[in-house]
Amino acid sequence: MPELVAVSGLVLIFAIAMWRNINMGAVALVAAFVLGTTYFGQKSGDIADGFPGGLLITLLGVTFLFGIARANGTVDQIVSGAVGAVRGRAALIPWVFFLLAAIITGSGALSAATNAILVPVGLAFAQRYRISPLLMGLSIINGTNAGGFSPIAVYYSIVNGVLDSINVTVDAGQLFLWTFVANVVINAAAFMILGGPGLLRRGRADDDLDTETEKGSWTAPKIITIVLMVGVLVGGLGFKLDVGFLALAAAVILSVLYPRDSKEGLSHIGWNVILLIGGIVTYISMLENAGVIDSLANRVADIGTPLVAALLMLLVAGVVSAFASTNAMFVVLVPLAAPLLTSGPLAPLGFVIALCIAASAVDSSPFSTGGALVVANTEEKLRDKTFKGMMTWGMSMIAVAPVLSWLVYVVL
Repeated sequence: MPELVAVSGLVLIFAIAMWRNINMGAVALVAAFVLGTTYFGQKSGDIADGFPGGLLITLLGVTFLFGIARANGTVDQIVSGAVGAVRGRAALIPWVFFLLAAIITGSGALSAATNAILVPVGLAFAQRYRISPLLMGLSIINGTNAGGFSPIAVYYSIVNGVLDSINVTVDAGQLFLWTFVANVVINAAAFMILGGPGLLRRGRADDDLDTETEKGSWTAPKIITIVLMVGVLVGGLGFKLDVGFLALAAAVILSVLYPRDSKEGLSHIGWNVILLIGGIVTYISMLENAGVIDSLANRVADIGTPLVAALLMLLVAGVVSAFASTNAMFVVLVPLAAPLLTSGPLAPLGFVIALCIAASAVDSSPFSTGGALVVANTEEKLRDKTFKGMMTWGMSMIAVAPVLSWLVYVVL
């Protein structure tokens, strides 16, 4: 049974990597090659095509650029200059970034672009204010999802386009409202679990975080870095250009101008994260090419009881989206849900809301672009802890988000 083989392979990947403490991505690449060629009859070149080159460029470019920005003091300057906006109240910072992410994504930016731009700066704030990098990263990712289903957002455009193809219409305002509320609730839970009460008790930042005497002057390297970072922002959000290539171009320009900073910036590139994410995504891509994902979804859709079929489909959305493209899940699962939406007893709006939440809440997985960026931009000494935290949170969302959204929006 292909589905059983696929799941067993994934379990084996996790088991070997944890047992011997080796990079999970390397194990996944080998598993993709072995299973793909021997069991699923695929060519090695086709398997290699599943390696996410776009994600690699994004992680490479963003971590390289912000590594240089850290080396020349630009990140510290940005953090210092923004202290006045929150008046030193650390508890407000995660929510400020949540709202920024929601506004930017809700205005039409790609979620990957929003995360690539905000995560490095947000993690710098977290380090400065002694905030959990996990909390800060989740706040940005949850904010991105909160804005992701506005009537002009990319996620909504994809979902609405697929719904149109099966002649189903849902209220855009209601979809945006309830997905936004759900992400506020998710982020509030993260805030309470991951140190938020302590930040509230702390109040204003300690005196040793007063930055007026620490931030220094705006030197030429810092000014040029800011100009290039703004260029990445404008190009990615305003002109829909690839943020990874833009960030890499900016990093190369800075490297030519200031080679010394470039050497330190190279040390911040998250090569281990790139291998980790690339390997897992390649394995999932191999399964998609083999038709395993479609087969699993079709089996779920054929279940006779609509409520049970809906729950299982939401769980499938959560599992696969945690390791692969959320956009792709909407394209694949919405048509497969057509029988439930067009002729079943389920309310289309409620099911679509639940599907959007189930597929996007797991973007906090370290195998998604946002989660990978959080891990890659966390300071080295906290990186392993943050990865494990993102893994725990993301995997819990695979079960929690589908079940709760099913109860609230489908059953009730």
